Amino acid sequence: MYSSLSLLALGLASSVAAQQPGTIATKGDSLVSAMMMFLANEEKVYILDKAEGNSQQINGHPAWGSIWDIASNKANVLEVYSNTFCSSGMHLPNGSFTTFGGNGAVSPGGNLGSVLNPGGGSASYDATYQDYDGTRAIRIINPCTGSNSDIVSNPACGWWENANVLQMQKSRWYSSAEPLANGTITLIGGFVNGGYINRNYPNTDPATEGGAAEPTVEFFPSTGPAKQMQFMVDTSGLNSYAHAFMMPSGNMFIQANVSAMLWNPDTFAENRLPDMPNGVIRVYPASGGVAMLPLTPANNYNPTILFCGGSDMPEYDWGNYSWPFVDTWAVPASKDCQRITPEPLDGSSPTWVQDDDLLESRTMGQLISLPDGTILVVNGGLNGTAGYAERTLTTPTYAQMPYGMSLAAGPVGRPSIYNPNAAKGSRWSSQGLSTSSIPRLYHSSAMLLPDGSVMIAGSNPNVDVNLTTIYPTTYQVEYFYPPYYSSNRPVPTGIPQTLTYGGNHFDITIPASSYSGSGNTAAQNTMIMVIRPGWTTHAMNMGQRSLQLNNTYTVNKDGSIVYHVAQMPPNANIFQPGPAFVFVTVNGIPSNGTYVIVGSGNIETQTMNPVDTLPANVLDSSANGSGSSNNSSSNHTGSNGAPSLSHGAIGGIVATAIAVLAIFGTILGFFFVRRRRVVTQRHTSGTLLPHETGPSVGDDAEASKSLRQRDTDSASFAPLQRSDMTQWGQSRDNLVLPSLYPGGTSSGEFDPYDLQGDHNASTVGLTRFR
Repeated sequence: MYSSLSLLALGLASSVAAQQPGTIATKGDSLVSAMMMFLANEEKVYILDKAEGNSQQINGHPAWGSIWDIASNKANVLEVYSNTFCSSGMHLPNGSFTTFGGNGAVSPGGNLGSVLNPGGGSASYDATYQDYDGTRAIRIINPCTGSNSDIVSNPACGWWENANVLQMQKSRWYSSAEPLANGTITLIGGFVNGGYINRNYPNTDPATEGGAAEPTVEFFPSTGPAKQMQFMVDTSGLNSYAHAFMMPSGNMFIQANVSAMLWNPDTFAENRLPDMPNGVIRVYPASGGVAMLPLTPANNYNPTILFCGGSDMPEYDWGNYSWPFVDTWAVPASKDCQRITPEPLDGSSPTWVQDDDLLESRTMGQLISLPDGTILVVNGGLNGTAGYAERTLTTPTYAQMPYGMSLAAGPVGRPSIYNPNAAKGSRWSSQGLSTSSIPRLYHSSAMLLPDGSVMIAGSNPNVDVNLTTIYPTTYQVEYFYPPYYSSNRPVPTGIPQTLTYGGNHFDITIPASSYSGSGNTAAQNTMIMVIRPGWTTHAMNMGQRSLQLNNTYTVNKDGSIVYHVAQMPPNANIFQPGPAFVFVTVNGIPSNGTYVIVGSGNIETQTMNPVDTLPANVLDSSANGSGSSNNSSSNHTGSNGAPSLSHGAIGGIVATAIAVLAIFGTILGFFFVRRRRVVTQRHTSGTLLPHETGPSVGDDAEASKSLRQRDTDSASFAPLQRSDMTQWGQSRDNLVLPSLYPGGTSSGEFDPYDLQGDHNASTVGLTRFR
């Protein structure tokens, strides 16, 4: 266990006791509107906005990145070089994070930047906002801990971005990202230039829409040229931010429009599944809430995906790239929920299963996995869709738009909690939960924190910062405190820093003060949860997973309990390598999460070890806990808290087919050697952009923290330790990008950033959306 996390847990003790369960509290200012964010470690949340006119400045221009310190509830701005508008993102196996794509450079009002690309359809740079074209950008960050002021002044802790070295093959906007079992990231589909939905109307070219749609898939690190995915053609129009989840077999479940399939990343074979019932669209801009249910020994770690909310507007009403053909804010969102198990263990055909409806209609509702095995929904609206526009087909002028640029209305401020194991008809509850007064619509986000609370931020259905419209650009950060929050928390010791796939078990101990009542009952009602909160944007958490480790236990006379815990199931498709948090949940009350790395920390085929035999359970009827009994979580805890089957519950996983993934040794070696080589040399055509300290807010509370970066022995990630983190040349010769025409034409594969003729990189991008 990290010593800093132990100190953080002590620091959180008083604040935990002070918070009322089920409440929502305003905590501070994110400085940039939180369109995207991710939990980087036990101390920090990184936040990204689009390039826009935020009042906070860094290096002489508006900031669109910040770092949030969890302990102090304070943010500092962080330099980001290219426009990140509506990009995708994912973790890497060593705990680094990467974002893919962004918009072309913009100026105030969302207009094109001052330096246009050839053809004039997009811009490469803007002198006012000082943002570069991010349509093919790949940005990588190696998160640090310590004081925010130290972090923002240390280039090794900042965003690494170098278009001369690394970029995607294709321009993508609203693409999806999902890792494979070896850590390689799959990048799926997207727009080329942006728009409301990904089609012209009538839709005479569903494959490319005249060059405006990108129906291909590529990988990061690259494994070769991007290839067309027929599914992206067949779901034309409503396939933005497609929902993607790796399955135990090595196939990937993908859902878009009303369609679903299992896709083989090696062969590109597509196995179509039944359509979404009731014609409900779940992808952007319908933006239904989607999450994988917890993977447990009881379900043999076989994924089931939950879809809730979105919109069932008729096909015509969705309109085209420019705007919807109806006034969406007057159209109720859906409250329909469906489950699907894409790979049934009995070999039967997958089917959609009607689940309990949401308590209210929601578009842009976001599903968050909690460490007690339940799922939270926050944010969203009763009517309409995501996106913004200056008009619709039926409301022809901006002056007539009743909610400014917003295409949604009726913010839903009340959270609800879903118990996947409750009886049908009683799975959703909002009992005892407070309602927020802050609208959280388009470009809002939410993220589980290590203490089990949920950070809620963002909302900005506007082309640029607008503080006076009905749904303004929002900087306020809120925390939602689940029903378990103020209860006496378990305090585990012995959680390792890394988890392997199979292998020797480990022991976790909790003292008697961690619970109240019978020690036997506490041991029998414990879950060891591994949660990856994911990378969040647009009401989805890419990469989010929740898994219960198998365990047995020994109850000691002094009331302490030792849990004998199995490693991860020996199948990296079930839970891909990378960062996660371990929670010990006793009687429905979780500990604070401990940061771990799952797997080797490298992009490589992971080692699969035999499943260890766990010791037999040992009970002691005289053992009791000495903790307080202020348990307020009984209405919402999961019902799968019994101990995992100790001798063979995971055996079925061993027998499950594990996809054999090729090792990209030669390609990866070349890729990272090239990256090290170019990062260490200076570009001769212009000076480097500085990576300087940004304005700070409230560093006093964390001034004593020491800066710390996660160590790694992986040569693959050596460039992230370098100090010269960017080579954006200021010569206009370096600003040429492929032409991106709103009319749908594209310049193809030309890669002018690739000055050395290297085409072995990978891409995702965005362009201006009006």
